Amino acid sequence: MEELAKQGGPRSDVVGAQCHEFMQAVKEIQMTLRDEIKSMCEYRPYENNDYAARTATEISVRKLDSVLGQLTNMQEIADEYHGIRSRSG
Repeated sequence: MEELAKQGGPRSDVVGAQCHEFMQAVKEIQMTLRDEIKSMCEYRPYENNDYAARTATEISVRKLDSVLGQLTNMQEIADEYHGIRSRSG
């Protein structure tokens, strides 16, 4: 935020590096969450009654996939923006 608020305008290389760092952190969190959800699927306290847990897990995985898709789109937009800025600047 400090870089974006500078009077001379943000430096695209700094903003790009910070965007990349943020996207990496989000991807690491997403991978950790996915691993945790998968490990939850393997735990079955009631072997004959796991429908609710499986359904909740499947929904969570689909939500994570949706978020990952949105983050990928954000990364593409950021990359496109930085490409345009570097060509015009």
